Amino acid sequence: MNIRDLKLFLHLADSCHFGRTANAMHISPSTLSRQIQRLEESFGHILFMRDNRTVRLTEAGKQFKQFAQQTLFEYQQVRHSLNQQSALLTGELRLFCSVTAAYSHLPKLLDNFRLENPLIEIKLTTGDAADAVNKVASQAADLAIAGKPEKLPDNILFNKLGEIPLVLIAPSLAGTIRQQITQPQPNWQQIPFILPEHGPARQRIALWFQHQAINNPLIYATVSGHEAIVSMVALGCGIALIPKVVVDNSPESIRHRILQLDPISPVEPFDLGVCVLNKRLNEPLIRAFWQLLTVANMRSQ
Repeated sequence: MNIRDLKLFLHLADSCHFGRTANAMHISPSTLSRQIQRLEESFGHILFMRDNRTVRLTEAGKQFKQFAQQTLFEYQQVRHSLNQQSALLTGELRLFCSVTAAYSHLPKLLDNFRLENPLIEIKLTTGDAADAVNKVASQAADLAIAGKPEKLPDNILFNKLGEIPLVLIAPSLAGTIRQQITQPQPNWQQIPFILPEHGPARQRIALWFQHQAINNPLIYATVSGHEAIVSMVALGCGIALIPKVVVDNSPESIRHRILQLDPISPVEPFDLGVCVLNKRLNEPLIRAFWQLLTVANMRSQ
């Protein structure tokens, strides 16, 4: 039993809904269910009565709720007292990135940052990578991992992490689309495409269409989030030009259902990096993250 377990329990005790608590605490419902089961096993009593429709506290759960609230309150009091005596930075830092970036790039950044700043709480929100710059600009996030747009807003700073190439993917399932895409000279006008709604990948796809003289592409769907596009291709809905890192970090069951093809003409990669509002670099937590990122990039050069 740890503080995280108590926070999960208290949120579920208030929401009485595994899905809502899992979403708010950034874990899957199945992981939340296992955590609660382990907590019940450790405590020796059933804390929640649950069926297909309802979740409610048992009498033991109600007593445990009082214990959890008191324990969490005392923990926060002691932590606050110790932080007052410490020179280490404290507070909350809100990060935004895609699900893929949370696997591919964020762990290394956070590992280094948390070693230097163990008292800072990280609040991570995931979503469409194309929304990352807007999240920072609107201050819905303090920092974000983003693909660099063609025109970066003047008030946004961008610290490059690397370059992201695009690959052409198609369904591996036997069918019309696979037959079309594997022809020596595919008729691109007749092959359905799945496109991102916006962002740097969408801009490069438009340039690729121009190079292939595809004036009126057959658009099956426009989708928010590259991860969803990979899934739709795997289901046989169409083909897509997609960041290779998304394909590489997709579940194995999805990767087995797609073909990776080199585009007929090269597609320029786009820069991936961390963005921040220029005016917020004077804030201690944001400055600490940015400085560590800058030092890491200098060492890698």
